[in-house]
Amino acid sequence: RAPPPAAVMLSPGSVPSGLAGRRTWRRSCTAEELRARRRECEAALRSARRLQQLVSKRLLQEDVLIDDISIGTGGGTTAPFSEQEVSELLRNSHKGTEERVKSLRRLRWALQHKETQQTFIRLESSMRILIGLFTSNLADLQMEAARCLHELSYSEDPEVVEACLPATSYLLTYLSGHSTTLTELCLYTLGNLAAETKIVKKHLLPQGIIPALASCMQSPHLAVQEGAGYALSQLLQSKEATEEIIPLVLDSGLSQQMLRLVCSNLDQGMGVAVEFSWCLHYIICSRVNNSLLISQRTLPTLVRLLLALASTMTTTPVEGLELLVCPVVRCVSNLLAEEETCGGELQAEPECLLRAVFVFIRNFLPKHFFIVQECLWLLNNLTADDPTLCSVLLGLDLFPSLLQLLHCQKASELVGDSTNWGWDWDIGSGAACSCCTAVRAKSGFLADRTWG
Repeated sequence: RAPPPAAVMLSPGSVPSGLAGRRTWRRSCTAEELRARRRECEAALRSARRLQQLVSKRLLQEDVLIDDISIGTGGGTTAPFSEQEVSELLRNSHKGTEERVKSLRRLRWALQHKETQQTFIRLESSMRILIGLFTSNLADLQMEAARCLHELSYSEDPEVVEACLPATSYLLTYLSGHSTTLTELCLYTLGNLAAETKIVKKHLLPQGIIPALASCMQSPHLAVQEGAGYALSQLLQSKEATEEIIPLVLDSGLSQQMLRLVCSNLDQGMGVAVEFSWCLHYIICSRVNNSLLISQRTLPTLVRLLLALASTMTTTPVEGLELLVCPVVRCVSNLLAEEETCGGELQAEPECLLRAVFVFIRNFLPKHFFIVQECLWLLNNLTADDPTLCSVLLGLDLFPSLLQLLHCQKASELVGDSTNWGWDWDIGSGAACSCCTAVRAKSGFLADRTWG
């Protein structure tokens, strides 16, 4: 008896690219070590964002403040600055170079307090003075002013964020500068500004943020590429992205560039691949033009990447690999849900992909259960309405591994959702069939359920 139609599940698309909370780094850390530490925190936040509509921002603190300024363990100052103190710092910013830099450092330290942020934006000409220092031809002064803007962009207060609007054109201009550090800082500042308010996005699009990010994607510096991925992901996950942003990105031909960055330079770090895999995920979930992505052979390319990652896991443990596996699995799963996708897209790779999925399940359970969830969604979409692949699953002796998940309370419901055999369909083992039927009954799975 043929199995009933199986549901095709779309993975949820609300996971961010970023981390929350302030962090203070020790002097001995290198920039690469700091980026690695930031990425270590992303797994928990991405997992949380999958179920909650959280705004994600990043605060770069890769430098050490002057010796006479102490930072508390929580990353904040001891007390907010008064209006008089902030005014004094702004006045001192007009003095000699050394005094100006020192004053800006103290201002940046003070801006970690939301009360000081409000005080600053309400002072007359404060933002004009800061932008003037940001456009200075003195590198140290310019960098400190940029860090002040970055601190403001990290604010959760929409008024503070919107007060930074006059600086956006300059932030975009300096993306094409010669300083990699300044370019990276500007990218994360723009990404933070674009995270919350619709008015900021409407301000950035006419100013040419998409072409500017496209240029940064071609940078030879990985830090700049990663920053561009973060800023772009902040734009793509907004509510208005489907109508206003994603069409511009696709028309600019950036999807192929993203795919290239996802699959390259993994030996030098996964940061770039992680950011742009989430960008692809947001585009695919929007379903604006998945036919274009399919025609660009996005699906087989990402499948080959998953096979390579699974092969790596079987030989060498890689810390933080789940950060890349999660969005790539989602991309593949959701592309498989498209009607335009046919079996020929995968050619001879479905069996290898099945094996790779179970490599991920075995390695990420139970520490990273959310990856198991993603893999079971992929398994569902891979075997949906395809008895041949279901038979392959049994022939590869992988089904026992699936049954083992029944011992996990969380996974048992997902197994019921992800197995595409009918209630009475003979899958070659009476015990396995009874187990599958019981799990389906327990989970209450509806055949027409979709995940979006």
